[in-house]
Amino acid sequence: MQAHIIDFKPDSESSTPLYLQLANKLATGIHSGRWQPDEALPSERLLSESLDISRVTARKAIDMLCERGLLNRKHGSGTYITPKLEQPLSRLTNFSEELRQRGFVPGSQWLSRETGVAAPEEILSLGLSPHTVVSRLKRLRTADNVVMAIESTTIPALYLPNPKLVTDSLYGYLESNQFAPSRALQHIRAVNATPEQAKLAGIKQGAAMLFITRVGYLPNGTAIELTHSYCRSDYYDFVAELFR
Repeated sequence: MQAHIIDFKPDSESSTPLYLQLANKLATGIHSGRWQPDEALPSERLLSESLDISRVTARKAIDMLCERGLLNRKHGSGTYITPKLEQPLSRLTNFSEELRQRGFVPGSQWLSRETGVAAPEEILSLGLSPHTVVSRLKRLRTADNVVMAIESTTIPALYLPNPKLVTDSLYGYLESNQFAPSRALQHIRAVNATPEQAKLAGIKQGAAMLFITRVGYLPNGTAIELTHSYCRSDYYDFVAELFR
């Protein structure tokens, strides 16, 4: 443990404040997988003694990483690595597959699965005729039993006549029936959690969330999926790789 922690020792000769050096080194360690999601970070006391820094310095570094969402404090227990799902913006991914690849156990808590006549937004987004029947699915998306997102999806009933046939992965069901989207357009913006969303996601009312609207298309250009997702900003990251 001591040899592990010493890798994060700040350089006392550097002009960069010690707490900032420590925060950056810990952040690098978290991103590189030195700790697993929900694993406890060494305590302020242990960091202070092992790295020959003050507890104030250790606390300021940890506070900074808590504000950035990389760590979370559990009262009376300690400080833990926040589970994070980093999803690339350039690839249409299956939520369950993405989680499994990153070592999480995906899950869903169904809130509703029903059919009905398409609403105006669904008609416009999916290019439907008035009175078209659609299937609607609403669920909580979880990783290791932690709620990551509140997701509502609309699929024309032509492609999903019985929404209760979807038991786990929606994309898995669509793929098995040759109706999987091959591309999608997403719009992302920040919102504040409503009382209902806060209760479902286990966060405070007014907490920041990422609101994502996605329309998925079949290879022939037909819109098949309209999904609204409210993602916890403390557990969800979108990553874009840029080139020049």
